[in-house]
Amino acid sequence: MNLRDIRRSAIEPALLLLPAKMESPQAIVMLLAITRQEDPEQRRRQWPTGPARSLWQAEQGGGMITGLLTYRIQSVRDLAAGLCVGRGVPPAAPDVWEAIEHDDILAAGLARLLLYTDPFRLPELGKESAAWDLYLRTWRPGAYDKGTPAKRAELRKKWAVNYAAALEAVQ
Repeated sequence: MNLRDIRRSAIEPALLLLPAKMESPQAIVMLLAITRQEDPEQRRRQWPTGPARSLWQAEQGGGMITGLLTYRIQSVRDLAAGLCVGRGVPPAAPDVWEAIEHDDILAAGLARLLLYTDPFRLPELGKESAAWDLYLRTWRPGAYDKGTPAKRAELRKKWAVNYAAALEAVQ
């Protein structure tokens, strides 16, 4: 699938399951850039044997699953549980982790909700550096955190390309 297909088949239906205030071009660009950064080959499972699943590469104990289901603010927990129930998945981390490998709508909704938990506003369109900072804060990619300076530079460069492609797909 290309980015426009992901938007139509996963992101837009997911946004319909969330409050209207969560739908914005900025959110869609972030979701597209992140999926391209995390799972460019659309395997929906960290390759070859990693613990992450979905187009947004969520780990069972990470922010997009356990973090949302146990979030400190009840309304966020309720939204996460509502997404799960709406997609026919029990709101329990193991069940959600299994489901998001095949349910792109559930995965997109949870990814959007994870972005919503960030204390800052979504970056304005075209603010690629601010979008990078948001990605690092919310996804906390291990390859970056544990990476060498060369690996970090490579990931940063990859983000710039992915963000530009996402921006183009939305404009």
